This record gives sequence, C-alpha cells and structure tokens, in this order.
Amino acid sequence: MRFLLDDEQRAFARALDGVLKAADTPAVARAWAAGDHAPGAAVWRRLADAGVFTLAAPEEYEGVGQLPVDTAVAFVELGRHAVPGPLVETVAAAALLSRLAELGVPGPAKRLLPSLVTGAARATLALPDTGPYVLDADAASLVLAVDGGQLRLAPGHARVRASLDPARRLARPLPGGEVLASGPAVPEAARCALRWAALTTAAQCLGVGCALLDRTVAYVKQRTQFGVPIGSFQAVKHRLAEVLVGLEFARPLVFGAAVSLTEEEAWGDVAAAKVCAAESAYRSARAALQLHGAIGYTAEYDISLWLLKARALRGAWGGTSQWRARAVPPPAGPRGR
Repeated sequence: MRFLLDDEQRAFARALDGVLKAADTPAVARAWAAGDHAPGAAVWRRLADAGVFTLAAPEEYEGVGQLPVDTAVAFVELGRHAVPGPLVETVAAAALLSRLAELGVPGPAKRLLPSLVTGAARATLALPDTGPYVLDADAASLVLAVDGGQLRLAPGHARVRASLDPARRLARPLPGGEVLASGPAVPEAARCALRWAALTTAAQCLGVGCALLDRTVAYVKQRTQFGVPIGSFQAVKHRLAEVLVGLEFARPLVFGAAVSLTEEEAWGDVAAAKVCAAESAYRSARAALQLHGAIGYTAEYDISLWLLKARALRGAWGGTSQWRARAVPPPAGPRGR
C-alpha cells in the first residue's frame, strides 16, 4: 500500500506555512508567554479562516466532517512554527462534543461547537488520567472538565502557573460549574477526545522536530571550527542523520494513526505515533542544543522556543510510559514455563 498526502493536503500545508511565516510566530509565542494574548488571537483568527477548526466537527455544526489526516497536516505546521495556545485542546473539545452528539447527547454540541469551529471561542479541556491542569485557561473562552462521568463547564480557573515551556501556561479548573452532560456517553466521548488530543500532539511533535532539524542544519553550515563549517564533520553528519531517520520513521506512524483514528481499535496506532513522534522531537532537541552550543541555552535565541516545546509536548496528555503501555499492552495472563 502506498500512502501519500494528496495535492489538496499538500497545498493546505503550504498555505498554512505561508500564513504562519507572515505572522512572525516566534514573536507571537514570546508575547503569549508574557500574558499578552492579542497577537496569538490574531493568529487564531487566521487559522480559523483557513479552516483548521472545521476539521474535527461534523457538517451540521459548521464543520466539514471529521478529517483526522487533514487535521494532522495542520498540526505539523502548527508545531513547525511553534504556534502557542490551546490548539490541541480546542480540537479535542470539538471531538468530544461531536462524539457526544453521535451517542445521543446533542445539546452541548449544538450550543458550543459552532463557536469553536468558527474560531469565535477557544476551549481548554481536562480529561481523566491526564493530570489536574488545563492549558491556557486564562486565554480560553471555555474551560471544560470531564470527571466522575460528567462533562462540566468550569466556572473559571485557579492561579496560572508557569511550565517548562513558557508559552504553555497551566492552571487547575475550578470545581463546580454547569453540568453539560452526564452518563455513560461522557466517558466514551472523553476516550474519543483523548485519541484526537494524542494524534494532534504527535503531529505537533513531528513539526517541532522538523523545525529543530532544519534550523540546526542551517546553523552547522554557518558555524566554523578549525576554519571549516562544523557541518562538514563526520560526527555532526551522523548525529543529524540519526535525527532525520527518527523523524521520517515517525511521520508514517502519525499519518497512519490519523487514517485509523475513528476506529475503536485505533489506540495502538495512536499510542505508537505519540511515543515515536515525541521521542523523535526530543532527540532532535537534544541534538540541536548540543550542536548550537552555549547559544542554544539562551532564551533570547529563537531556537529555545522549539527546544522547550519539544520537552513539554513529550509529557502532554500522559507520559511516554503510559502511551507505551497502550501501544504494547501487557500479556493477558502469566506465561507458562
């Protein structure tokens, strides 16, 4: 079987790349980290105009139908440009609301989905077993939380905390608030949302890793030692080749998981994509830091935005060990001797 993105998907990626290059996303990420959301909101509107948020919602709620592959295409570019904000969370919330509607609970989708799809609202989301914090609650219009078989619209959030990545601001959702849905459909919809969150995070990781590799390759061609570019050294070539192989191995896993995402058996594919893409991005970050030398440690140098994001995304929506267990579940019983 030969799997390649089609012409429309490649054109979509190029269009997003052009939009995000023009937006100066490093400056946007720095402003977001400082608590200034205005530049990020402007980028959000451009992404909405490009149709990014329509890709996880059915047509009856202003979407274009759930298109996981196209969504993964978009999130690779979002990672490549280090775009800040609750992007994954908004898409996961859209998937959750859509799944609830499929399971016979359409009220929350009718009420909330159109504003998410058009970009008029931003959502952040807490799911069971993924940690107590939500991302960028101070910039979100909707703070959603699933716990105890209920989907709540939280009344707000606690104090915003800094994270490893300054552009990823964390807070606990406040208890209470309006119960939007309850019953057995909620846990099922939450599992669907988690698959979407893991896929889009994996795609972001792939984009982050590719951006780090591209910037590092450009840097080692310029930095000289003993009168020659360090990129001419065999050890440097080998290190970057290993990074490239890792990223290229992760790419088909990400898009393969996107193809199977809507199937109940997709957990293994999604888990493999999450682990492989996150680890590949992390290795790309380690190589970039080593080959940039001391300048790679400076917050003023743009590559730091991707270095920190690679580390933060590695543990987003559950750590590596958790997703490895989903990719390769333990044997059902004790082994015979």
